[in-house]
Amino acid sequence: MNSRWLSTGLILACLAGTPVIAHAAASQSAPAPAQAAPPEGDETLRPLPSAPGRDPGEHQLLVMLRLPATHFRPDASYGGRYIDDSGRGSRRRRAEELARQHGLTLVDDWPMPVLGLDCYVMRYPDNDNAERIIAKLARDPQVEWAQPVASFEGMATQPARAAADSPQPPGSDALYPVQPAARYWHVAELHRQTTGRDVKIAVIDSGIDGSHPDLLGQLAVNTNFVDNAVPPPENHGTAVAGIIAARAGHGGIVGVAPQARLMGLRACWQQPDLATRCNSFTLSKALNYAILNGAQVINLSLAGPPDRLLDKLLDVALERGIGVVGAVDAKASGPAFPASHRGVLAVASQPSAGRLAAAPAVAAAAAPSAHSAAFAATPPTAAVPSGDPPLLAPGNDIPTTAPGGRWSFVSGSSYAAAHVSGMLALMAQLQPGATPAQLRRLLQPGDALNTVNIDACATISRLLRHCSCSCTAAGLTQRGVGP
Repeated sequence: MNSRWLSTGLILACLAGTPVIAHAAASQSAPAPAQAAPPEGDETLRPLPSAPGRDPGEHQLLVMLRLPATHFRPDASYGGRYIDDSGRGSRRRRAEELARQHGLTLVDDWPMPVLGLDCYVMRYPDNDNAERIIAKLARDPQVEWAQPVASFEGMATQPARAAADSPQPPGSDALYPVQPAARYWHVAELHRQTTGRDVKIAVIDSGIDGSHPDLLGQLAVNTNFVDNAVPPPENHGTAVAGIIAARAGHGGIVGVAPQARLMGLRACWQQPDLATRCNSFTLSKALNYAILNGAQVINLSLAGPPDRLLDKLLDVALERGIGVVGAVDAKASGPAFPASHRGVLAVASQPSAGRLAAAPAVAAAAAPSAHSAAFAATPPTAAVPSGDPPLLAPGNDIPTTAPGGRWSFVSGSSYAAAHVSGMLALMAQLQPGATPAQLRRLLQPGDALNTVNIDACATISRLLRHCSCSCTAAGLTQRGVGP
């Protein structure tokens, strides 16, 4: 059969939503991604114990204790020998004593060296009150602060639906023509200039299926901050990873930054109803790891209440020049983590043609644009503390990777954020020293403030001389980013 008609037939089958079966190539071997080493003195990741059906963070607090300055004391026999009195075990004993004094039970702990703190999970009795205990802990000179364990969720708006029903011909990307990144961002043409080569992107999410044919070899790190198990393949994390960095020519889709290096940091888990959940403790461990291990971009396709510990970690990430991308929660009535944090690139799904899109506290009207002829919106008037409106990126009916060598269509600001994280990797390859603020201005320059849709082609053109979407790579030279 003519290969062109075969490819067309496969795409039509995808759009029809026929049942999904695994891709045969999923059994291919690939180098195993590195597992994250726990901090020194912590050989295991202890899961948060909880009764069946109970929220892991229920009746639990995070208690932050200052890391003591290293000091030494003589041992019992002295003899000129001194003992380090600031080790992990000594600090944990101090926390256990603090917990007993306040009627709490120490559950878990994790060093946060980027903040100069130890973070302890402590459980309080079911008949007690979190506010009362926090107020009491605040008066203890050992305690930097205490807070509840907050819950967060992935920003997917509807269940995924099937996108492919059979293995694809080798070397093809049958779903590429229906990817919004192909139709409106022209990523195949952008890849002539930049592919995000070796840019490290931390995907803090649920588990990623690193054996998927589109993701083989894309995970530099794949580790688990929820429990001790090998990270399981889960829907949300696998979908986000594929949008960012699916490699070309392996049967399904093409990622926005196919040569980026993904750090799969599982801080969320998939519920029986397929929803994605996380909490303050798991997210803080993953953020701490990303900061310490050279992430250049951090993708947070999730949302929840403002959180003091997570906010402080984001401050450190931004101070170190890490680009942080957060999904907007369209249902939020007030500030929400991480999109409302100053300096984070907040991303919402751009509206489909002819539909109205709503961002938090803002309505945006859809109309054809000169670039895509399909999407547009008036700028939101207030969305984040800096006054910047959320960026709009493709987030509706996105074909992407699914566990088991499958593909599915997904929707939600989670997937819009993933597009922007991939875009940051493309930009970082061309301009490695750009700050998060400079990247924001490149994505939405001052002469384009009447639109919040990202024009990917124009953005890359601003980093290159004499370039447009139809240009070739030959003869192009790089142009720096202004302050």
